[in-house]
Amino acid sequence: MRAPTRPTRLRPFLRQLAAHTVLLFLAFLFLFPFYVMLVTSFRAPQELFTPVFHWLPQQFTGLDYYVEALTTSPVLTFMKNGAIISLGILAVQLLTAIPCAYALAKMEFRGRDLIFAVVIFALTIPIQAPALPLFLGLNAFGLLDTYFAAMLPSFLSVFAIFLLRQTFKSYPDEIIHAARLDGLSEWSILWRIVVPGAIPAISAFAIFSLTTHWNDLYWPLVVIRSNELMTPPLGLSYFADSETGENYGALMAVATILTLPLMVAFLIAQRQFIRGITMTAVK
Repeated sequence: MRAPTRPTRLRPFLRQLAAHTVLLFLAFLFLFPFYVMLVTSFRAPQELFTPVFHWLPQQFTGLDYYVEALTTSPVLTFMKNGAIISLGILAVQLLTAIPCAYALAKMEFRGRDLIFAVVIFALTIPIQAPALPLFLGLNAFGLLDTYFAAMLPSFLSVFAIFLLRQTFKSYPDEIIHAARLDGLSEWSILWRIVVPGAIPAISAFAIFSLTTHWNDLYWPLVVIRSNELMTPPLGLSYFADSETGENYGALMAVATILTLPLMVAFLIAQRQFIRGITMTAVK
């Protein structure tokens, strides 16, 4: 057998080199804004608008901006509000989406396909569409400027129903039939058998949900009025002044502090996240 020629041996290497080059370039594009945010939180004010970009601060300010951010604004309160709203929304979303997804995936009833079509259609409706009726209804009941008002529009997630329905659809029917023969109720089958097997998909959705609602600016801006209930994106307005301008160093320091919990959560759950997305895509 003739040994492979050098061009033949080089071809896989060149393909891998090209693929990794593209991936590194895309990673740079996505990570560069975070790098600028972090470096700006250590730059002196006179360096922010210079015509020449420096990769590192020419004058290092230390932790001055971070100390200013923590002492002049209730950053911890913003983080607490973001955690309460994001986790509250996620809990209700899972409690409603999991049974709905299981019913659409594993239960036979008239109109199931029509309901699923409605779920698919609801994915196209933006939050801005029902914003005015929701605002008027909350105002009529005196519920504006509350945690409930900030969470209400997101309690039902059609994306979660769709994602989990795709996961439950591929769960072996034989196991469910055997559980029914053993006398388990549908509720017990769902929570004791099916849900534990769908933890990766649930974790993937949890990352999507927490990131979306932690960073949400639009709806909290509509319904939140008091500083005590401000979410992380609303809290950034503390460092915008119409007379003196924005304190970009402190603003970037706060942005770094508020972004850190999401980054830590993703690093902890990244394996489950990737597994859940891969399982859902394959199934």
